[in-house]
Amino acid sequence: MNEPEKTVLVVEDEPAIVRFLRASLQEHGFLVQEAGNARLALELAATKKPAVILLDLGLPDMDGIDVLKRLRQWSSAPVIILSARGREGDKISALDAGADDYLTKPFGVAELMARVRVALRRAERSAQDQEPVYEHEGLKADLAARRVWLRQKELRLSPLQYDLLAVLVRNAGRVVSQRQLIKEVWKDSGDPTPDSVRILVHQLRHKIEPDPVRPKHLKTEPGVGYRLESD
Repeated sequence: MNEPEKTVLVVEDEPAIVRFLRASLQEHGFLVQEAGNARLALELAATKKPAVILLDLGLPDMDGIDVLKRLRQWSSAPVIILSARGREGDKISALDAGADDYLTKPFGVAELMARVRVALRRAERSAQDQEPVYEHEGLKADLAARRVWLRQKELRLSPLQYDLLAVLVRNAGRVVSQRQLIKEVWKDSGDPTPDSVRILVHQLRHKIEPDPVRPKHLKTEPGVGYRLESD
């Protein structure tokens, strides 16, 4: 179980969903703060310093995307969007505004807690300011050493392939949008497009996947981006 001092801020105005989230989080050892509107959410985020924020988009006094943009002006706390909006555009807007992950309602307790654990691990790595070592089912990447292995055999990646993998490793377990990948992988070089991302992902899969047709490490979130799986 997680340490009880870790606080999760639940920003949600549906009482039934709040009860579900409260019970699930408390069962896994978290303290829970609750806000049914944007005003209280921003106040609690500032005063309670939550370890993770679960944010609904459909709040009564402000759209959740606007809440997220305000949070990102001063808070680096992981934010997981919980929303009934399942459209690709909503997911992309949330990720580009600074969300760490996006769960579409309805969802199960196991998936929610897995996403919370991933968000906490990423926050802890960022706080330590260390390059992560990624390991998942035979794939290992040590970003500090700039080395990658598959089943203990070292891989040779092109500079772009490595940069793509490095961005995904630093965000392991969360969706990274195509727009973010273009910004972080290509930076100011060339004139990349979404097709450039797809081609590079295809090339990387042929390096890191035992079976590129059925990838188990690098997954596609259709219309949104890509996710590197995390234990």
